[in-house]
Amino acid sequence: MMRRCAISIDLDDLACYYRIHGLGEMPPELGSVIFEAALPRAAALLARHGAAATWFVVGRDVDPRVGAAGAAAGREALAALHRAGHELGNHSYSHPYRLARMSPAEVAREVDDCDELLRGLTGAPVRGFRAPGYDVSATVARVLASRGYRYDSSVLPAPAYYAAKAAVMGAMAARGRPSRAVLTDPRALLASRRPYRLDEDAPWRSGASSLIEVPIAVTPWLRLPVIGTSMLLAPAPLRRCLLMAVREEGALNFELHGIDFVDAERDGVPGELVERQPDLRVPVARKLERLDALLDALGRRFQFTTLAELAEAARAA
Repeated sequence: MMRRCAISIDLDDLACYYRIHGLGEMPPELGSVIFEAALPRAAALLARHGAAATWFVVGRDVDPRVGAAGAAAGREALAALHRAGHELGNHSYSHPYRLARMSPAEVAREVDDCDELLRGLTGAPVRGFRAPGYDVSATVARVLASRGYRYDSSVLPAPAYYAAKAAVMGAMAARGRPSRAVLTDPRALLASRRPYRLDEDAPWRSGASSLIEVPIAVTPWLRLPVIGTSMLLAPAPLRRCLLMAVREEGALNFELHGIDFVDAERDGVPGELVERQPDLRVPVARKLERLDALLDALGRRFQFTTLAELAEAARAA
């Protein structure tokens, strides 16, 4: 059996993390960090391993009408990635954490506006979507299916992650600094760990939709998340255990974020965010070393592929 590993990278800008941590507005000078510093580091790492990834793009960050810092560099870099065989995925237009709770018209606007920008960059249809905050709903699934999308990759079926997030959000609210993030529908925590054709009325379970759901990697049994944050921050023995736990999977969706490639000191990230975002306290050289070793181990076991290719293989199976 061919084992496939899709590497997906969410290009959320640092403003998302300011909202998560209840810090107010991001300093405007940080608007270019993801596209001008983090993306080139991630692309170079992937190139060393011959891996094409799926990059989930927030439309507003590359919209020339908005004029966001780094937007021009972002458009140029993303177009180059597409030409090199990488995939660009839709991560909504403005990254609203409450997307799954929005009206059909609002969801459609978020999907369509980002879709239009990505088609303009690549000249090709957009095939995949990832919702902000891992939160998908029937409304989101129906909009995606009606637009001809081939897959969604929003489900993170990890109860431990959900519990930790709920505890942090509760503590922040008690201190009078509520997070702008939201908790996902808890029914998604019991979703399949493997790709499945989803039910548009309940996208956390199997159904007959044209959409394939490609869940983000978690381990068997305990369902611990195997994502950038855990693989960068966990002690070496735990990293090895997490990797061993998923080595027999036929399809692995390993998710990273642009912030995983940010260096707080070199990139000028303020201490107020570094204090609250643990991965920013790890120098980028150490993060790249760990990710390099991880991709080396994955490459010996899996064939690297895009999420679109992984989803089509699941559909055929």
